[in-house]
Amino acid sequence: MKRSLLLIVCAAFLGACGQKEGGQIGGRKVARTNQYETMRGSLQILPLGHSSLLLKLNDKIIYVDPFSKTADYTKLPKADLILITHAHKDHLDKAAIDAVKKEGTRILISKNSQKELPEGKVIPNGYGAIFEGVEISATPAYNIVHKNSDGKPFHARGDGNGYLLNFGDFRLYIGGDTENIPELELLRGVDVAFLPNDPQYTMDDVMFVDAVEKMQPKSVYPYHYDKIDKAKLQNAVGKDIKVK
Repeated sequence: MKRSLLLIVCAAFLGACGQKEGGQIGGRKVARTNQYETMRGSLQILPLGHSSLLLKLNDKIIYVDPFSKTADYTKLPKADLILITHAHKDHLDKAAIDAVKKEGTRILISKNSQKELPEGKVIPNGYGAIFEGVEISATPAYNIVHKNSDGKPFHARGDGNGYLLNFGDFRLYIGGDTENIPELELLRGVDVAFLPNDPQYTMDDVMFVDAVEKMQPKSVYPYHYDKIDKAKLQNAVGKDIKVK
């Protein structure tokens, strides 16, 4: 049954116009796909659970951190581009990557992902790449507060990436595993932001709201969470920013 729902949702996604009601992918509820018109073409965004995203720009397919536990990637379309935020196994899943990779797939990775994925191109913090006219910038993603027992942060500065995708008149930010770091203020005014909401490893609700206040996106998607109180977050960030 889940396989059938997966195919139905993906078929709706690949032919979507505007927002489409979803179903389940890998046991995760998908409420809808979201479509945005940009200077580079029509962009559709489908969250796949945890921190995995499927983006469709015109006829090009982009994955962010594909993760086998949230979807059957053998049933999903092949990738033109894959973005990996960091080397943790719930973000760098070689089985999921292999399932969607094809000849000519570009893979952009963080500094600490090179050992696990040597075929990827490392994009350090502050550097970038171009894909289909879209400017992709690697942004810092790290912990200040949350640390291992040895005192080292779960995510060290410079190891992992967030990604800013600039479509000319539309900017999409994908945070990866990060806290509400000062650098988020440099991304103020993005159109859509994906921010982690995990009190153990990334951001609790207070940090999340602070990150939103720093960035002031038009819409924010909490992701990388186990449980979430959407109404509580919406009330905390205010009515001018849409929590999706």
